[in-house]
Amino acid sequence: MTKPKKAAVDVAAELARVARALNVADLDDHPGGGRLAAMVRSMATDGRGREDPIREIFGRLGDKWSTLLLLLLGAGPFRHATLRRLVGAVTDEARISQRMLTLRLRSLERDGLVERRVTPTVPPQVEYALTDLGRDLLAQVEGLMAWVRRHHDAVLAARARFHDSGPED
Repeated sequence: MTKPKKAAVDVAAELARVARALNVADLDDHPGGGRLAAMVRSMATDGRGREDPIREIFGRLGDKWSTLLLLLLGAGPFRHATLRRLVGAVTDEARISQRMLTLRLRSLERDGLVERRVTPTVPPQVEYALTDLGRDLLAQVEGLMAWVRRHHDAVLAARARFHDSGPED
């Protein structure tokens, strides 16, 4: 299925819109203007639409189950029922439903992160495994997890300060 071409983004108009949001005539007039301009240009290239890979992958990483499934599949290929049991065994979250597990696995497969392997037996055996792309993404996720571990105490301290000071809003 061929997707229609996206309309070209008018970067100059986008930059002007960001400047207006900051109440400045030009982004150069704002201390963070250079970084915001780079972000706008990047988004024009990467896409910002709902179905653009950059949005969908970040959304996938932020959903309740996909990152956990990537982490589990990092240990090797598993069948559907085994993955479902593993999710229940490694998390305090409620068990994942069979339907939700199927939906998450299909989404990960659609994005090329997971492959579904069918062994032609009676009954057919299906297992899921990370692709090279999935392993590459998993390495990035593990890097983010290492950052969280390094800054665990600082995050908890910030939360305590926030809680103690009470929100002003």
